[in-house]
Amino acid sequence: MIDRLHAETRANHADADADVDLLFRDQTSVTDYLMFLTRQYGFEAPLESACAMTPNLDLMIELRERQKAGLLAQDLLGLGLRPNDIAMIPQCLRVPQFRGAAEALGWMYVVERATLAHSVIRRHLMMRLPRAVRDSSMYLQAYAGSVGKRWRDFGMVLDDVARHPAIAERIVDAANDAFRTQRRWIMHDQRSSRAAMAI
Repeated sequence: MIDRLHAETRANHADADADVDLLFRDQTSVTDYLMFLTRQYGFEAPLESACAMTPNLDLMIELRERQKAGLLAQDLLGLGLRPNDIAMIPQCLRVPQFRGAAEALGWMYVVERATLAHSVIRRHLMMRLPRAVRDSSMYLQAYAGSVGKRWRDFGMVLDDVARHPAIAERIVDAANDAFRTQRRWIMHDQRSSRAAMAI
């Protein structure tokens, strides 16, 4: 199922991967890193809430160990935001309430796929922004030492859920919807994120 998702969401990968480009610019700043974390928080926090409310999803996959919104909040605090500032960060309101595990897992694929690059991002930022990243990179280290295992475990859950072709199709459709929603969220919220960081 992982292979199918990769193939059938490929058209969205370039845009999704481009969203971290600001972290690899020659003049990457703490503000760029703060913007990245703010955007991730605004998307992942409501997604985690939607997954937590999905019936029986927690019986199929351990949700708590995959929750990263709290880590994002801690990193934002470490970069100087106050709790009230974090509470005011715009959240993506287009994350739906999921009808079942298939839709939730499709959306989870987008954020789980992103974790595969987190160690590379952190290593790069440690060279550019060592002080900021050393004290505020819990999000990027969420799966440190276990990213491969968690990716394989996620794939096994997908395979188990997607036994029927119609369910597999729902997972793929949900993943594509999540990619598109995340892209619209980041593009639309760019100004809001900049404003939030000016607080």
